[in-house]
Amino acid sequence: MSLPVIEAQRPIAPRMAAGSISLPWLTALAVFAVLWLAPVPAWIDVYPKAWEIPAARWISAAMKWLVNDASFGLFTFTDLTRFLASLIEAPYRLALSLLATGFLSGQGSSAVQVAPPLSWIAVIGIVALMGHAAGGRPLAVLVAACFSFILVFGQWQSAMATLASVLVAVPIGVAGGLLLGIAAYRHPRFERALTPVLDMMQTIPAFAYLVPILFLFGFGPTAAIVATVIYALPPMARITALSLRQVAPEVRDLGRMVGATRRQMTWRVLVPSARDSLMVGVNQVIMLSLNMVIIASMIGAGGLGFDVLAALRRLDIGAGLVAGLAIVALAVALDRLSQAFAQRDFAAPRLDASLLARYPHVSAALALVAATYALGMVLPFVRQWPEAWEISTGALLSEAVKWININFFDTFEAVKNAVLLNVLVPFKRFLSDLPWLGVTGLLAVAGYLLGGVRLMATVAVLAFLIAATGQWEKAAITVYLCGVSVLFAALIGIPVGILCAENERLWRVVSLVIDTLQTLPSFVYLMPVVMLFRVGDFSAMLAVVAYAIVPAIRYAVLGLRRVDSRVVEAGRAMGATRGQILTRIRLKLALPEIMLGINQTIMFALSMLVITALVGTRDLGQEVYIALTKADTGRGLVAGLAVAAIAIIADRLISAGAARTRARLGLAGMGGSAS
Repeated sequence: MSLPVIEAQRPIAPRMAAGSISLPWLTALAVFAVLWLAPVPAWIDVYPKAWEIPAARWISAAMKWLVNDASFGLFTFTDLTRFLASLIEAPYRLALSLLATGFLSGQGSSAVQVAPPLSWIAVIGIVALMGHAAGGRPLAVLVAACFSFILVFGQWQSAMATLASVLVAVPIGVAGGLLLGIAAYRHPRFERALTPVLDMMQTIPAFAYLVPILFLFGFGPTAAIVATVIYALPPMARITALSLRQVAPEVRDLGRMVGATRRQMTWRVLVPSARDSLMVGVNQVIMLSLNMVIIASMIGAGGLGFDVLAALRRLDIGAGLVAGLAIVALAVALDRLSQAFAQRDFAAPRLDASLLARYPHVSAALALVAATYALGMVLPFVRQWPEAWEISTGALLSEAVKWININFFDTFEAVKNAVLLNVLVPFKRFLSDLPWLGVTGLLAVAGYLLGGVRLMATVAVLAFLIAATGQWEKAAITVYLCGVSVLFAALIGIPVGILCAENERLWRVVSLVIDTLQTLPSFVYLMPVVMLFRVGDFSAMLAVVAYAIVPAIRYAVLGLRRVDSRVVEAGRAMGATRGQILTRIRLKLALPEIMLGINQTIMFALSMLVITALVGTRDLGQEVYIALTKADTGRGLVAGLAVAAIAIIADRLISAGAARTRARLGLAGMGGSAS
């Protein structure tokens, strides 16, 4: 962007603000103040209970009908779910037998092991060979070290049960997302119908749909895998549709020239051309599946997730952190493997070479399995790592937390009480006192000013439904916790992002830290804050800030590094100081990306708030969790849909604001080198 363009834009922004934004906003705020402060009918302030829509009762009745009475000709809906469960259970049992339990004859306590599972040496060797094939020796060492950490710290059996679930859930999620994405790419009308469904799948808390899954699939690993697929599938569908559209036009033209049919064009031209982008979707499915393991353990998944959840329930921070770190190690290994396979181009094997030369890694893996199986018959430690060789740090970590509590209890309490009394409680009371009709109207005005009539209707209807289903009071508490947490995350994350954008060495360190934070299961964040600050809103806020701070940092760095270097040089030529360049040029031009980072921070915070229901919050997350414990489908889904409505309102308004800001700054479609 040249300097004259900047000068030409300077008088535009004030005129837009004064003419098209300030007057409508002032009018809307004045009306809102009247509704809030002046004497008004009670129904304007609090939505009447007599007007509430009994959505929870309707949903519960529909679920009972679906389970007990719904039929499709010769088979019932329950027959269909049992058939789907059997399709999932067969590969899961095979994977679990290979990795954890061995092949068993019989059931329950009378089951006899016919063949042992793969030994720890075989599993570590196989993943190391996969790493060597995809990324060479460094990746082989990394994945072997991750699995060795799991082994040495006594988490092997649980980790293999988790890995068995992931090995089944990921292919289903990838295949389902790929097919949905292709259908969305081919049929725009189908995509318009699919988009809100994917939005709901990504924004409804996972707790909310655990109850209907329990009704339909029962308690056990199969139900957990279904929940994991629902949670992890949407990114694959979105990325597939986007990747197919981004295939170069000359590739499409080549396919048409050779006479490819529609099916051949899809599977032999478009999908192979979009492979790199599609593997990003595969990576996302893997990471989301691992992030789901703890929540899925509530309905019978077992594995590492159950260990973390059990440790949280008994406040055993040592055991919980070790199990959580084992999930991190598993996530890092699978993440790096999937990325390496996405980036590597594998040469076609030579047909004139021997089988061993054509497939050296596969041959080595088979030989290793056979050798360790034979040695395991003679040497027990080859088959199973001895318990006496395990390292346990759980007691040490628990003692460390106990020492911190004893020596710094007064300091922690003083900080907690200061934040509660001066920030959290006043903000909570402020939001709880706002009239539902005034807030709905203000959101509608914001939607109209930022995105037109369609956005106005969307946010107004969603806000109205929150009130009409009786969730307004709990939604206000959710917004209060989310808002305070996002504010603190932004106040910490954006300055850190500014420092990292100007210091590459610092960014490498911070990037490693936030990559680790993203792989930690959400439940792990709860344990240290509960041990140090007990249950309550302050502990929930700390956990949410730690979980949601990552996008605030990433997008700040991304936005600042995308600022055109020519604009910065123009500012220096005009004599601007370093601070002026940062505040008046770089931050201003990076504002759209920073706004999108805040948007993602809100999404992360809302997803974490449902988890913090376990530490005593009284918001929509607690409502969802209570519904899960009582197996109340309607109550859980209505509260979950209210969380989704809040997420969609925030997402649509902030995205529209970012697009408007980008257009006002003349950044639409503009590239540029980073400064």
